[in-house]
Amino acid sequence: MRRPLTNLNRGPLPVKTLTTLRSRWRELKFLARGLWSTGHPILAHVIPIRRCNLACAYCNEYDDFSDPVPTETMFRRIDLLARLGTAAITFSGGEPLLHPEIEKIIARVRERGMLVGLISNCYLMTRERIARLNRAGLEYLQISIDNIRPDEVSMKSLKVLDQKLVWLSELAEFKVNINSVIGGGIRTPEDALEIGKRALALGLSSSLGIIHDGLGTLKPLGGVEREVYLKMKELAKKSYSRVNYFQDNLVEARPNNWRCRAGARYLYICEDGLVHYCSQQRGYPAVPLESYTREDMRREYFTPKACAPYCTIACVHQIATFDFWRDPQTLGVKGAVRRDTVRALDDGLYQID
Repeated sequence: MRRPLTNLNRGPLPVKTLTTLRSRWRELKFLARGLWSTGHPILAHVIPIRRCNLACAYCNEYDDFSDPVPTETMFRRIDLLARLGTAAITFSGGEPLLHPEIEKIIARVRERGMLVGLISNCYLMTRERIARLNRAGLEYLQISIDNIRPDEVSMKSLKVLDQKLVWLSELAEFKVNINSVIGGGIRTPEDALEIGKRALALGLSSSLGIIHDGLGTLKPLGGVEREVYLKMKELAKKSYSRVNYFQDNLVEARPNNWRCRAGARYLYICEDGLVHYCSQQRGYPAVPLESYTREDMRREYFTPKACAPYCTIACVHQIATFDFWRDPQTLGVKGAVRRDTVRALDDGLYQID
């Protein structure tokens, strides 16, 4: 029988501390394996439901009618990703907490030995839900909060969610990050700084995303937005999830010279079970996960992406850092900065991070 880890002065370690230590050990193995081998996906972004309970003006990743993907179908997709050697899975939507069996789906990922995270607007979070997520083995939660008070652009506000953040700081055995976006139509970009300060005060982490306009062109941030961006950089904790140096160029509308490994090291699996480069390049390559092979991944690993220079999708950039120093991309360029599959918005905005 395994004896519990102990503090020599105080006895057994608290459950939350022990969970954190185990999670850090798993993260270290995740990092080491990602650096050692290029033959497996590091992160798969999987959609268990496209429906969302909110309708933020800048988002093109939701609808208000879709049914959840059947749980058994999700299990099969998780098993397929495990066979490809995937190291981590993150669930989003839509709003993944709308899936009636999301905890079972999270537990399946842990059973297959992969890290597991969730991106949520947190409206449906309760103390009981936090306990269920703890039991399921969730390791990382990212919450989107864009303003202090809801408006017509974003309903993801601190005023609505603050009590839920308090519950998470007290009860969650998983890491919690608060992500805000600035640019485009966000009415009060200075709110992001207050949101970040509140997150840190509660012992959570904070990050910042940038929005495109509806034509897919990056514009430099305005004076207030630039000031907020610089102050948020000072707040950000030094960790892997904060590898967002690429944003320094983007805020000046300058391209980044990098090797996007989407389709290989990063996979986006839509609700229909198709593999895409990312949420904004749905349609490339659009191959069913059941027939996606290591040969497909190797091809995409060496394929440059046309949309890469002005990409703002943080998780894809972060995954690319594992391989930035090796393996130049030698095949023909694929993908495009295309908008024909993006829902048209009255104010010309769409979400990109």
